[in-house]
Amino acid sequence: MDIKEYFARISYRGSHNKPDLATMSDIFQHHIQAVPFENLSIHCGEGIELNLEATYNKIVRKKRGGWCMENNYLLSWVLKTLGYDVILLGAKVYVPELDAYPDEIDHLLLQVELDGKSYIVDGGFGMAYQLWQPMELISGTDQPQTPGVFRFQEESGTWYLEKVKRKQCVLNSGTSTSQNLENEVCRRIYLFTLQPRDIEEFRGCNAHLQTAPDSLFVTKSICSLQTADGIRALVGWKLTEIKYNYRDNMDLVEIRFLADEEIEKTLKEKFNITLDKKFVPVNTSRLSLF
Repeated sequence: MDIKEYFARISYRGSHNKPDLATMSDIFQHHIQAVPFENLSIHCGEGIELNLEATYNKIVRKKRGGWCMENNYLLSWVLKTLGYDVILLGAKVYVPELDAYPDEIDHLLLQVELDGKSYIVDGGFGMAYQLWQPMELISGTDQPQTPGVFRFQEESGTWYLEKVKRKQCVLNSGTSTSQNLENEVCRRIYLFTLQPRDIEEFRGCNAHLQTAPDSLFVTKSICSLQTADGIRALVGWKLTEIKYNYRDNMDLVEIRFLADEEIEKTLKEKFNITLDKKFVPVNTSRLSLF
């Protein structure tokens, strides 16, 4: 495992001698624009290992992406290698259709202590709720970023992350989401506590999320990548491309449904992903990712 090889993977050519906020933010930005959030292994008949060396080989050498337990575990190694103080945290991701959080943690994120402040670093959420910058861990303060306004709310030691949503201009409106989600003004994303976690505590959810019949990651094949001004995502056969804030407080959304023969080419051209095994797209869940 070589930090310079990782930097080449994310096209990072900046300084990394001083572990400060500017450097961490720059590396983070390069990571999310180079490494997709994806679960394609599940739909190629491959297992997802919770092993740092395997994750490094997959993301850095094979130029694949990964889900939270891969992206953030790799980022924790990168930041620790550069001298940052990193703590693993566990979160529970909000399910809007159920208006509920799961009973067990199902998301890995990072807390970084820097110059007397705490920051949340999460490069493994993907889609339109992916942070573009580390967020200072303070409650009730709006923290505007390119994707929108994020904020934390803390209640009795539990922290909630939420995002204020913009309006959307959907070019082909016949494929838009449900009215309820369109009218949603603020989306809860996940809750977490500041209890430090060990990677071993994620082995159960890593196995469950890729095998349980009702798991979002079993019922949907997902590949999303942040771009210079938005996001692109392939969920099943549905390709969504979003340009953030193209007009005042409005995102431009373009949706297209692909034929089977377009999938492989789209993964290569839009996400820089080439798969080793036969990929079978899936989208049988009604849960919304936008």
